[in-house]
Amino acid sequence: LPLQEELNWSASPNDLLRDEFAALGYPGFSYLHRNRAVRHNPAQVLFTALNEPDLDMRVVEGLPWLAFTFTDLDWDWLVRNVKLHDRQNRLGFTVTLAKELAQKAEDQDRSKSLSHNESLLQSSLLAKEDTYCHDSLTNAERYWLREHRSPEAQKWNILSDLNVEQLTHATS
Repeated sequence: LPLQEELNWSASPNDLLRDEFAALGYPGFSYLHRNRAVRHNPAQVLFTALNEPDLDMRVVEGLPWLAFTFTDLDWDWLVRNVKLHDRQNRLGFTVTLAKELAQKAEDQDRSKSLSHNESLLQSSLLAKEDTYCHDSLTNAERYWLREHRSPEAQKWNILSDLNVEQLTHATS
């Protein structure tokens, strides 16, 4: 699918991203009517989601699915744009989870492709701590997540306890 300059959405980002995920085939939103959304390029949907300050957890759980399912997306465009917006740690965390999904599914081709993209992102890791699309975390939540975040999140300086075991819809 072609990339657009910017996705122009007037409704809530969560509602629109749920529709986009459903249109792209995400099992977690299979109950939604797919004809409500125009199907956009998966790279653009992933970038748009990663650049949101606060997303519904059900949408966040679908991010690794996008990277896992669409390993052939336009990674050059995606990496360039996340770097322009200082979101490479969010994408790195997403790719790490997607790679773990591929390993769990014993899909060596996807795992190899995702490992390559993970390595590219590792070289531009930001020291600045970030959330996984949940910037409205309270200080108490931030403190708790620093102590209880997943090893994958710690690797990418992300405040999240999300791990591959929680991604129930990712390989359905």
